[in-house]
Amino acid sequence: MKKYRFLYPAVFIKEEDGSYQVMFPDLDLYTDGQNSSEAYLYAKDLLRVYFNYALKYEVEYNKPTAIEKLIEKCKPNEKVMYVDAYVEAE
Repeated sequence: MKKYRFLYPAVFIKEEDGSYQVMFPDLDLYTDGQNSSEAYLYAKDLLRVYFNYALKYEVEYNKPTAIEKLIEKCKPNEKVMYVDAYVEAE
């Protein structure tokens, strides 16, 4: 099996109640968490599952946008971070 590593920028949006929404703009994927740590772990898992299926079913996907472009567009309650995922596929 071949191992792949995917690295994509994600926008973490802090809500008024302290929870976080997470968006992968390049992949049109969304998740959330009760706090930043939970949101980050869910984002990693979402990315892993997405690419596991994308490789398995040969789905085309967008390349990651430069993180600087996303940072420029951020609002005060938003932060951009890289999230990575490791996937094994044949």
